[in-house]
Amino acid sequence: MKKFNTAPISGMQELLPSMQARFNDYKTAVYETYLAHGYLDIETPTIERAEILLAKAGGETEKQIYKVVKTAELASEADQALRFDHTVPLARYVVEHANDLCFPFKVTQIGRNFRGERPQKGRFREFYQCDVDVIGWQTLPLAYDADVIATLADALKVLPIDKFQIRVSNRKILAGVLTALGLIAKQNEIFGVVDHIDKMSQHDWSEALREVVANDEKAEKLEKFVRENRGEWREISSRMTIAGTSDEWALYREGVSELGEVLDILDAALSPELRGRVEVIADMSIVRGLDYYTGTVFETVATDYREFGSLCSGGRYESLASNYTEQSLPGVGGSIGLTRLFSVLKNYNLVSENITRPVDICIVPVSDQEIMASLQLAERLRQKSKKVDVILTDKKLGDKMKYAAKVAKAAVVVGENEVTTDSYNIKNLESGETKLLEI
Repeated sequence: MKKFNTAPISGMQELLPSMQARFNDYKTAVYETYLAHGYLDIETPTIERAEILLAKAGGETEKQIYKVVKTAELASEADQALRFDHTVPLARYVVEHANDLCFPFKVTQIGRNFRGERPQKGRFREFYQCDVDVIGWQTLPLAYDADVIATLADALKVLPIDKFQIRVSNRKILAGVLTALGLIAKQNEIFGVVDHIDKMSQHDWSEALREVVANDEKAEKLEKFVRENRGEWREISSRMTIAGTSDEWALYREGVSELGEVLDILDAALSPELRGRVEVIADMSIVRGLDYYTGTVFETVATDYREFGSLCSGGRYESLASNYTEQSLPGVGGSIGLTRLFSVLKNYNLVSENITRPVDICIVPVSDQEIMASLQLAERLRQKSKKVDVILTDKKLGDKMKYAAKVAKAAVVVGENEVTTDSYNIKNLESGETKLLEI
């Protein structure tokens, strides 16, 4: 017999049932939070036309796209690909169904995406993203930027993390600084360096910035601006609103004004429950790597676990659908990368290794004679919204109970007497307490 490698492909998450149950609990809690904030649920196809995805992918993302090739065709002939995020397929979806949608269109998508990432710890090629987006028709008020951020922050409260820091900026601000410094032609390169400020030593980051800017004086001004403008908005806004009145500073002033408005609304939008757990700051180093962001951008980190990296992120995109329609469909969105986040929580032992019993009740027939009655009892309990398993093997009673203890919170033993009287005892497998089953 040929020997097969049964290990999952590198970069693919595979969990045992107890951990899968915990992962699903987080996913469900996030989903319910999104719905509570008025977001509608949709599912876009996992496979899209390659031209749709490639139209807005750009940079490293384009290199990571998985093309779908049928057995009988060459890779060069492939015209389909796996989606790398939810946002680009959403833009296509909105264009396709625009006449049937109500705008602003508040939507959530939770599902798997795919990127050919270089295999490394915390990086996945197949991963769950939990997205919220708002799409406007022609215009979209900045208040929705704050709504998206507040919704994501509310969803994070289900995590076993005490405090979060939401770092918010506006890409127009740094783009405006680059315009004033005559560096706008190098925007993508400079943004790429700025985005890594917390991933490099101070010296290495400064050197990388100088290399890209290729002008020591301008590089120094740019570095000073980014490093000094990271903090509480009330503390930095006064100096940030001081800028030249010339046209070259117009984009900068627009970005500062938009950022201030979003932060003011966000302060009002955060739930009372979150105020003790969430710190909101302005941070000019936040630019986000994807090219389609045009205004507000944000990232969220765990205050006591900054090494986790970003817990959720997103921003505003004014022209994402421009390749597919002449209509203006501005949007704003954000995403929780649940697969990566869950992996990090496990590595830091923030997800308990104790057995999670996904089944509410395991019914244990004493012998084959009680199987039919056990199946009928299970159905009665399912009508009460209980998750019920029935052991159908012919093992000894002790072995059946060992099985029940691994998968269920409680067990009901069904013997001849229980069937005759239609009366059953239920045993809590965590506490050992036994009481009469209510059916």
